[in-house]
Amino acid sequence: QVLDFGWPDLHTPALEKICSICKAMDTWLNAAAHNVVVLHNKGNRGRLGVVVAAYLHYSNISASADQALDRFAMKRFYEDKVVPVGQPSQKRYIHYFSGLLSGSIKMNNKPLFLHHVIMHGIPNFESKGGCRPFLKIYQAMQPVYTSGI
Repeated sequence: QVLDFGWPDLHTPALEKICSICKAMDTWLNAAAHNVVVLHNKGNRGRLGVVVAAYLHYSNISASADQALDRFAMKRFYEDKVVPVGQPSQKRYIHYFSGLLSGSIKMNNKPLFLHHVIMHGIPNFESKGGCRPFLKIYQAMQPVYTSGI
């Protein structure tokens, strides 16, 4: 049985997708003692960390999002086969997912409208000072707008 839960590279999966992946993994693993799950990913291996850490918490192997992230980081340290969950957005989504599991966060199915973006101050990312920000907006994981630099 093969399931494809793909999402764009360099992005954290949507919360609905994390829920679907964890449910599919749990259903499969609980169906028979000999069942295993194999995760495959082209590109950013940290994305697998999001799925693994989310499942560790979903299945109660880890009691909290932080425990799941710590457990995954330690396992990664010993085996050195996958990259730890390192991007802030990836860690944040594990915490969002934890909130869904505890009931402290609810998913909103109503459309959201972005009216404006405000940046307070200019970050200093370049050696000469400043940065060249741009905005990329996604709708249903598809880019719908990219500003100029």
